[in-house]
Amino acid sequence: MRGAQHLFAVDQRAAALGLAPGLTLADARARFTSLAVMAADPLADADFLAWLAGLCERFTPLVALAAPDGLLLDITGCAHLFGGEAGLRTALLGRIARLGLSVRDRIADTPDAARALARFGTADGIANLPVAALEADAATTRALLRAGLKTIGDLADRPASALTARFGAGPALRLARILGLEDTRIVPFRPPAACTAERHFLEPLVQAKALEAVLAELTMALATTLAQRGAGGRGFEASLFRSDGQVCRILVETGRPSRDVPAILRLFELRIAALSEPIDAGFGIDLVRLAVTHAEPLAPVQPELDGQTGEATEVAGLIDRLVARLGRDRVLRFAARDTHIPEQAALAVPAQLRPTAAPQPWSPPPGPPRRPLRLFEPPEPIETLAEVPDGTPLRFRWRRALHEIARAEGPERIAPEWWREAPGTPARDYYRLEDSLGRRFWVFREGQHGVGDAAPRWFLHGLFA
Repeated sequence: MRGAQHLFAVDQRAAALGLAPGLTLADARARFTSLAVMAADPLADADFLAWLAGLCERFTPLVALAAPDGLLLDITGCAHLFGGEAGLRTALLGRIARLGLSVRDRIADTPDAARALARFGTADGIANLPVAALEADAATTRALLRAGLKTIGDLADRPASALTARFGAGPALRLARILGLEDTRIVPFRPPAACTAERHFLEPLVQAKALEAVLAELTMALATTLAQRGAGGRGFEASLFRSDGQVCRILVETGRPSRDVPAILRLFELRIAALSEPIDAGFGIDLVRLAVTHAEPLAPVQPELDGQTGEATEVAGLIDRLVARLGRDRVLRFAARDTHIPEQAALAVPAQLRPTAAPQPWSPPPGPPRRPLRLFEPPEPIETLAEVPDGTPLRFRWRRALHEIARAEGPERIAPEWWREAPGTPARDYYRLEDSLGRRFWVFREGQHGVGDAAPRWFLHGLFA
């Protein structure tokens, strides 16, 4: 019905009473007058699902979102930390139950099999799953039922080629994944770390000194792992899992690959000190995980006699410390751009970003500089007087002050970049001017007399030192 409200989701009690998503609210209230409802909020649900995924990371670093209401956990290599799969399942479900949530879970060899068993399964196994477990569109599901194919077992008894010919490749592929004939890997909602180290605690940590000692221990363990791989980390993230389910994450980054333990710990110290609020351990932290979010090859460096290698390392370390204290977007450097438009020739980028090309040797050009030390963005309008309409200015007024021109050089034409600029963008004619007091200016005329409908305009673009 157009404009009718429908049930978006129901809890276990409502489902047991026969209510299901898609039923109109009017029909549901007609059956149960005391029905408790609240407005659906898919965005809030998605945020909560992501938060719940973060909670589950204490059991495995590989957690994927199965929207709108599911999670997939790859527990390969993790179950032994909890005494086996049964122990991991008990610990996970117990923590979720303390949040007041009820879930349906299954452990299987493939993600698709686990998802199908959790959503549609019983104790009878995969063969007795309904064809709805394929999660195909409604028309395909109805066609399968009309053909007498009611369970996954019915489909498994038939050749995959026949299923594909009649119903398309989707159901056959999904069937193969549920049966474990084709394995797939989950896509974690957080990129997998290059390497990790973690510590579990029977008695949760509450003291900052104890946390510092644990971070130092984990950092040394990761440094050893990185050294064995001939690599260094560019990003280090400490995840502090509280006993109440909250997770605090602290990320530090480096401009160059590093496995220098004191330097990394110093970055964490600065980052923690710069937090807007101190770390709240709550009832205690029962798991600390340190991960290298990004690693790169790191070969031993032979210091040069002129000290340039050491100087570059010291500058990189200074940038890392400033970023840890102030934030990545507040420590910038200028990067050259391939353009001749003056105000676009340099771009401010995070200082930790490594240049894409090797720096070129620089030497000052002969003669006076052809570009000013200071640019105005945007250029400031000025009033000029010249002997001829498109000639060199004799004087100009800027910020209510009149400047008499003693020397002038130009024009230097800078044409618009047609592949970037809007059609009809006028060219600029630049002049280097020196007034009677020796002050030097960089001005330009935009447009020409007799070309186009708009009159030429003059701007001051920069000041020479």
